[in-house]
Amino acid sequence: MQKPHVIAYFADDPTRVYQLLQWIPVLERLDDTHPVGILTRDPQTRAIVEERTSLPVHFAPGFADLAATYDELDPKVVVYCNNSMLNFNSLLDGRMLHVHINHGESDKQSMVSNNAKAYDRVFVAGEAAVQRHRAGLMELDEDRLVRIGRPQLDLRPAPLLPASERRTVLYAPTWEGDAEYNDYTSVDVFGVEIVRSILAVPDVRLVYKPHPKVTTSLTPAIREAHQAILELVERAAERDPAAGHAAVWQGDILAVFPGCDAMVTDVSSVGLDWLYLQTDKPILITDRHHDAERLRQEVPVSRCADVIDTEELAGLTELLTDRLEHDEHRMARAAMRHHYFDDNGVGDSTVRFVEAITELVELRDRLRGELQTGPVGSVGSVGAA
Repeated sequence: MQKPHVIAYFADDPTRVYQLLQWIPVLERLDDTHPVGILTRDPQTRAIVEERTSLPVHFAPGFADLAATYDELDPKVVVYCNNSMLNFNSLLDGRMLHVHINHGESDKQSMVSNNAKAYDRVFVAGEAAVQRHRAGLMELDEDRLVRIGRPQLDLRPAPLLPASERRTVLYAPTWEGDAEYNDYTSVDVFGVEIVRSILAVPDVRLVYKPHPKVTTSLTPAIREAHQAILELVERAAERDPAAGHAAVWQGDILAVFPGCDAMVTDVSSVGLDWLYLQTDKPILITDRHHDAERLRQEVPVSRCADVIDTEELAGLTELLTDRLEHDEHRMARAAMRHHYFDDNGVGDSTVRFVEAITELVELRDRLRGELQTGPVGSVGSVGAA
């Protein structure tokens, strides 16, 4: 078996494996140019990943296992799709270049971490991400930021929704985050009323597609609201079977987009994915913090969307009905798409991603050659002090 040029490192358990899974089709395309392997640290995650790809999946549960695996594989570039604390086990190795690729593009505070300084490169979507890092971090070398767009959005998964003559409104909330500062979900504060409001729009089909971690949340308020939403959807579907109301638990949300005419979502990557792929269709964004100015400054996409907070919730049915007929933010969304994703068209991001990885593979080989022919000294490794 050919040794991988690129390793996709993922140390977390199955509750976060969605972060890696969305990259697998892109990594499989990269594999056509540079051999790719996936390295996991959790046995359950390993099993899930092995079912989803033909790429070789390596397993290194312990630190010593990781060191031995890197000694054997000698990868040139390692990519990371999150900021797991266990990433630093891998970052200790100085024999390859380390690249943070993240698992989405959003305006959540978690998108900018001081951990970015630990990586040789940080791949970002476009100008908005550069500005986000500039505003959020001190002493960051911006030369490390590489603008590639969003390769996952070049994929075209088979549509999940059946065709409908009805206008379809998608409610796609995010999860509650790991801390209050990063909590943007609407599920517990607005979710039930949002669903009721959508169902009250004439001639509408409602589709509920929550973030995967909403469906497994241990937070009582999230669990209760999620269950209440499911019951609302089920009862509505029973009353009007022809409407096609549905809750979609499994599958890629990008496969849900094509059948939808408008979306209600939170501050999350889903909203920006919609902006990129469905630029000509309305988006409504929730604000659980009730701070319109903060949202406007920190979440630029909100400037080309209708914002839902406590005050606006009562009029949501009328607002949605109007937006489906009169989409007054359409031109503003086109300009905002460029702010987040530069001038990338569908397909361009994958090309940029492969080209950027190729440059780093070649750079690593040059640097290693110079190091090995230079002054005698030890090369940094996983076990280095």
